[in-house]
Amino acid sequence: MSQKAVITCALTGVLTNPKQHPVPVTAKQMAASAKEAYDAGASVMHIHFRQQEEGKGHLPTWEPEVAFEMSEAIRAACPGVIMNYTTGTIGRDQSGPIDCIRRGKPEIAACNAGSLNYLKTRSNGTWAWPPMLFQNTVEKIDELLKVLKEENCRPEFECFDVGIIRSVGMFQEVGMCDRLDYNLVMGVNSGMPADPELLEVIVKYLKPNSHWQATVIGREEIWAVHKKVAELGGNLRSGLEDTFYLPGGERATSNGQLIEALAQVAKNAGREVASPSEARELFL
Repeated sequence: MSQKAVITCALTGVLTNPKQHPVPVTAKQMAASAKEAYDAGASVMHIHFRQQEEGKGHLPTWEPEVAFEMSEAIRAACPGVIMNYTTGTIGRDQSGPIDCIRRGKPEIAACNAGSLNYLKTRSNGTWAWPPMLFQNTVEKIDELLKVLKEENCRPEFECFDVGIIRSVGMFQEVGMCDRLDYNLVMGVNSGMPADPELLEVIVKYLKPNSHWQATVIGREEIWAVHKKVAELGGNLRSGLEDTFYLPGGERATSNGQLIEALAQVAKNAGREVASPSEARELFL
């Protein structure tokens, strides 16, 4: 297990309310939070874009200038950092993410690699929100991949279940992409559970010579999965988008705390943490 672990910090997420949780919203806040994560060992920053008007920081935006301003602020604070943009849209239209990619020039963009019924229930037997379809058809994925190729941006395939993992291999087989970089999303209620034993099975279905990491969503139980990822040779990701809880169950107050804990997971597994320049060699 000689390969160093590349750490990604997912800084803020899509809807988390900054009045309730310590998530950054403005470019200045994003840069400060990214710097804490960078100093703790993160080489990649996965970012979502929020509306900047007062009282609207919990709402997403696809304004290209917001994406550009955030990226430039983070790059200035974190020399050599790799930018990773969200691209997720519920429906077919992804013109917003495409405009942001063309303006902000990230090195990596998340590519949601299959459709998912996005569901969650409450203990009283009702839906936590109206059931929705997270629509990612092959046509939509292909459109995004073509833009990413034009922009020299590496796709990171977001996989919510095993069928999506296998579909990503088919994208390569038909020439939609060349090398593969999987992000195994675990902990979404209607997707793969955050289960370290499942992870051991899943990795058998990844194409040879591919990179992979896991996004693990939940509370302190996620840290057993991070441990298994590190032991199996995957790259690591955490941040306030994915969890508010540290390994001991305490609530995290910053992205820096989460990345510090994740770097320790890597070291405990005998893995060194990749620097930004090393991450570029491995990833790009």
